[in-house]
Amino acid sequence: MYGHVGKILIADLSDKTYVIRDLDPEWARDFLGGPSLGARYLYELMPAKTPAFAPESVLGFVSGPVNGTKSLMGGRYTVVSKSPVTGGFNDANSGGNFGPYMKKSGFDAIFVKGISDEPVYLFVDDGKIEFRDATALWGKTTIDAENALKKEIGDDDICAAMIAPAGEHLSNMAAIMNDSHRSASRGGSGAVMGSKKLKAVVCRGTHTVPVRDPEEVVKVTRAWKAYAEGPTSRQDRKAWSTHGTSCIYERCYMLSDVGIKNWGGAPEDLDFETQIAPMSGQEMDKKYKVKKYACSTCQIGCGASYHVKSDKYDYETVRPEYEALGTFGSLLLNGDVESVLYCNHLCNEYGYDNISLGNTIAWLMECYENGLFTIDELDGIDLRWGNPDAIVEMTKRICEYKGIGVPLNGASAYASKYFDRGSEYLGVANGIEIAHHCARNNPAMARTFQFDPTPGRHVKGGRGARIGFSPPEIKYDFENTGPEDKAGTIKAEYDNLSGFCHFCFFLEPSAKYQYMNAVTGYDFTEEDFNNIGLRSFAIRSAFNLREGMRRKDYSISDRNIGIPPMDKGPLKGVTIPTKKLADSFYEAMGWDVETGVPTKEFLESVGGLEVVIKDLYPQEK
Repeated sequence: MYGHVGKILIADLSDKTYVIRDLDPEWARDFLGGPSLGARYLYELMPAKTPAFAPESVLGFVSGPVNGTKSLMGGRYTVVSKSPVTGGFNDANSGGNFGPYMKKSGFDAIFVKGISDEPVYLFVDDGKIEFRDATALWGKTTIDAENALKKEIGDDDICAAMIAPAGEHLSNMAAIMNDSHRSASRGGSGAVMGSKKLKAVVCRGTHTVPVRDPEEVVKVTRAWKAYAEGPTSRQDRKAWSTHGTSCIYERCYMLSDVGIKNWGGAPEDLDFETQIAPMSGQEMDKKYKVKKYACSTCQIGCGASYHVKSDKYDYETVRPEYEALGTFGSLLLNGDVESVLYCNHLCNEYGYDNISLGNTIAWLMECYENGLFTIDELDGIDLRWGNPDAIVEMTKRICEYKGIGVPLNGASAYASKYFDRGSEYLGVANGIEIAHHCARNNPAMARTFQFDPTPGRHVKGGRGARIGFSPPEIKYDFENTGPEDKAGTIKAEYDNLSGFCHFCFFLEPSAKYQYMNAVTGYDFTEEDFNNIGLRSFAIRSAFNLREGMRRKDYSISDRNIGIPPMDKGPLKGVTIPTKKLADSFYEAMGWDVETGVPTKEFLESVGGLEVVIKDLYPQEK
């Protein structure tokens, strides 16, 4: 079986036992890896309507077929579980090196169930499995825990996926961290891990991934490198490689694509020269950049190590991504660079999803500004718009699990219910905070944010983030969007399940498909690749359908789609017709438009979904 090492691990933390199974060859071909293969295994391993923190709840770490091969930009893996936030399927994607290291340890996927009586970590060592005591690691932040693991094992050549204090406190914003700063962040995957008392999964090994046609892999790589130096790719690739995703912060601010003032503001609410431009990657790199780094097999290298040294701070960290700049910057009307850097650093060290944490502070800030909370209720923190010291202090409260920070660990939707106030200021999709490609600037994201099986994400395809950079006559054309929405969903599903980074758009367009066939030998046709994407979306959706969720259960905050519309700025007068967009999408997919349920004909046409047909259409032969 090419592209896979051929084994999966199922560990039970309750009794410290495990089973090693052969990877199902039909599932490997039909679902390949990542969220798609993960959803298929969860569908089997986890009973319907299992609570996220129950012993029967399953947490999975799933590689992609191109992980551990020499395919460029093929270093991403996926964590799958039930989300404690949305109550539905959750997949959280991360870069770095963990996916390839999991394969080196001898497994394509690792699934964990049960609950340990004491903190534990799972050591997967070249096919050998150990449950090790993690009591001494419990409470440690990301880098301290990683260093302690390397010291205890006596080897720096390991890779760990771990939780930090956020996961230990079962925060709805808890991420799973790897490579110190890379994270599978969204949807509370770290809380599921923490509920099992599992501090880390540590991988080491010498296994190699069999590749069907190594010479073809080299050929595709050479062709991509030539393409990358051409006019189509070179300029954008250079900016991305030099300054990372932070290079788009200024442009997205001017469009109101990034969130401003808890999604209720406009570009004129901040001074561009003094509060926005200094936070671009171009300007931050001049002051703080030490060196760049890259994920496994990546030729872009969008990451950078920073050293922040000033009157207030002296620490080593990493350059914030675009999302972090938005969430701790413009969303809070904060133009102070060093506070943004420090809040992002705290999120990495304590293991938080910075998108949800910053959005939660924005929600609380607007509530406070409008008199819904007193300063005493906020532990004396004067959480006014743009107050950098207050923003840092509130971030600390959350990370250190103190005072007001304890209920805020549930994130904004939970906190609104807990305090019974402020629901009108939420910016969420199905309970999870929305990422920074504003749906009013980018209507394509409105459908994805609301109706993807794992909502609120900006990496779930559809018509995509690029629509937000189009002229108004294109992005606000709401007629017949379904076919393009479907096509974009297929492409994004493929990227996520294969192990490729979404920035593989810098590859020659056919390269990621040529790599897959060279690695696996499946010789997929264009129709096969389309069905792989459709099958992936369907199996992720099937998990939610089995939980009882239907189209009517998917929601998005009014303010995020322009109800009421803005009265100033680039988004003045804009309201997004999400019902129309969803109708068009489901119609193009061939699903029931009213319920959002795939038809039996659709499921049969893409193949590999017999178990879903049995559940959804039990009376039909």
